[in-house]
Amino acid sequence: MSVTNHMFKKDTPIHVSLNYQLFLPHDIESKNDKKYPLILFLHGIKKRGEDISLLNNYGLTWIAESKPDFPFIVVTPQCPTDSNWVQEYQQVLALIDEIITNHPIDSERIYLTGFSMGGNGTWDFASRSPELFSAIVPISGWFEPDKAMLLKDVPIWAFHCVDDDVVHVSGTEDMDKALTSIEGNVKVTYYSGFKHDHKVMHETYNNTELYNWLLNQKKR
Repeated sequence: MSVTNHMFKKDTPIHVSLNYQLFLPHDIESKNDKKYPLILFLHGIKKRGEDISLLNNYGLTWIAESKPDFPFIVVTPQCPTDSNWVQEYQQVLALIDEIITNHPIDSERIYLTGFSMGGNGTWDFASRSPELFSAIVPISGWFEPDKAMLLKDVPIWAFHCVDDDVVHVSGTEDMDKALTSIEGNVKVTYYSGFKHDHKVMHETYNNTELYNWLLNQKKR
C-alpha cells in the first residue's frame, strides 16, 4: 500500500472537517484477520492549511512509506490554517474513531506522536485522553508541568534538541522533571546539533528501538 490523501467530514455533536493522510502497511491486503497498531502523527505549525500536499515527503507518514515492513497504520491529520492541535482535539478524536471503525486496528496499541506544535498536541491530547493512548512520543514539544499528574500512567518517550532555537529544550525538561517527581513512566532522549529542524524527526523516526519500545506498550 502507499500513502493516500483523504477528507473526513462528519456531523457529530460538532461539525468535523479534516484533511488527512493515511499509511497502510504493505501486507495489509494479504492479512485478512490481522490487527495493526495505530500511530497518530501530529505535524508542526508550518504544515497547517487546506492543501494536503503540504504533508508530502514529511514526517512519520513518509518515513513509514520508505520501510517495506513498517508494521503500523499511520494517520496524519492536517491542522487547519489559524488553528492549533489543542483547538482541534475533538475533531481529531472523531477522526481516530473513524479510522478504528473502518480499518483493522489493534485497540490495545494506539500511539500518539508529534513534532513541535504537534509535540505540544501530543502532550495535550494524552493529558485529556490518557485511557486512549498506549504510549506517546512528543518531539521538540512543550506542555504544562502542573498537569503532569494527568499523564502519570502513560508511557512516554520524549525527544528534544538541547540547542533548539524555536522551542526551548526546557519545554521537555520541565515535563520530565514534573513526571519524574511523581514517578511517572517517562524517559527522554536529548540531541545536539539539530536545533529546531526536521532532522530531529528523521533521527527519531528512523530509530528501530523506538518501534520496539512502542510495541511493548499495550493497554491492559
